Amino acid sequence: MQSNMSKRKALYIVLSLVVAMAIWVYVDISGDRNIKKTFTNVPVEFLDEDTVLAERGLMLLEDGTTTSIDLTLSGSRWNIARLDPNELRVQVSLADITTTGSQLIKYTIRYPDGLSSSFTTSDASAYMIRVNIGELNTRTVDVKAEIVGSVAEGYTAGELLLSPAQLEIRGQPEDIDPVSYAKVTINLDNAESTFTGMLDYQFYDANDQLLDSTGIHATVDQVQATLPVNVTKELKLVVDFIESPGARASNLNYTIEPETITVCGDAEKLRDVDSITLTSFDLTKLSSATLYNYTIPLPEGCENLSGVTTATFRASFKDRTSALTTSNFSLRNLPEGKDVSMLTEKLTVTVFGTSEDVASLTGSDLEVIVDLADFGSAAGGYTVPATVRVKNGADVGVSGTYQVRVTIQDNASGEDTGSGEESGEEGPAQ
Repeated sequence: MQSNMSKRKALYIVLSLVVAMAIWVYVDISGDRNIKKTFTNVPVEFLDEDTVLAERGLMLLEDGTTTSIDLTLSGSRWNIARLDPNELRVQVSLADITTTGSQLIKYTIRYPDGLSSSFTTSDASAYMIRVNIGELNTRTVDVKAEIVGSVAEGYTAGELLLSPAQLEIRGQPEDIDPVSYAKVTINLDNAESTFTGMLDYQFYDANDQLLDSTGIHATVDQVQATLPVNVTKELKLVVDFIESPGARASNLNYTIEPETITVCGDAEKLRDVDSITLTSFDLTKLSSATLYNYTIPLPEGCENLSGVTTATFRASFKDRTSALTTSNFSLRNLPEGKDVSMLTEKLTVTVFGTSEDVASLTGSDLEVIVDLADFGSAAGGYTVPATVRVKNGADVGVSGTYQVRVTIQDNASGEDTGSGEESGEEGPAQ
């Protein structure tokens, strides 16, 4: 029992110490007691330099201008601990400056969000910022590019595009007058695709010597460079055949002249391109040896190195026959209370396909469908459109339009002829 009480007493002591420590820390960091901390080299940000000041023909000179200060701030331990020195800024507006020379301007301390009212300034290395203002001088210089490395074997570099191609620079005459041009560097390492990038630039004099950029201000910070990387490829000319029963590309003799052309274009766009399609050709339209001329379409942005702009396409079927007669008629949608008689006993149908496929057909394999849906109240002799269908599934097509002659008369017996039912009249197969 004595041992258990000793353990409980020890536990209570530890808990008391932890609670006391927590209370002390809370009071220390959240109490009213302030501490001080010095932040060195706080950067100065200048506002309205490229807008209001430049419009007045003035510029901020680096020489003689304060670019950073030291600040000693007072605040609670908790807030001081929360303050990130990298987010602390001193801002100066140049909007009220109208003359040249050295001047002192008030500044504003910018704190991170949520901490703006948490500190007071106990001390500072400067309570005003000194700025040196000069007259704004401008010049325009060309932008050049140096290409380091090369494209991959089999590829060629196209025309380089720089944006902007010229830079407007500002500064004192002694700083900007020696500038002859600005230069960017493009690094290629066996490039197989177009290079595009935002690049830093440097200034050079007329003797191609690198200049110190201090005091030279440009209107843009970087230059966009685009260097197309092209590839030369031989592309096959092809025709996209539209097939149907009896009209198959496998039964076709054809030539395309020229067979290929050589093009040069963007490597990325031509990476998966191996052919050029001249046209889509419906083989049902081909009845005899035919010659067509097509303008060769080029992939976007490509140059035709062959110089040939037109291709000739010649085509004919290897084996094709088209003659068959049938007397296999099917009447559809018979008029109610009417008798229908076929006056056409046989119909010659134009079919097409290989000799073997056509030879596999007989007249009974063709069905001439006569639809009388539009003749419900008709009587007398009529020419009716007909549709021909191949019934045995052979790879044979049917071309042309067909008509048959029928006679429609009232049913003398008054019997229902079965309106809407299919009826067939079939003679001997041919």
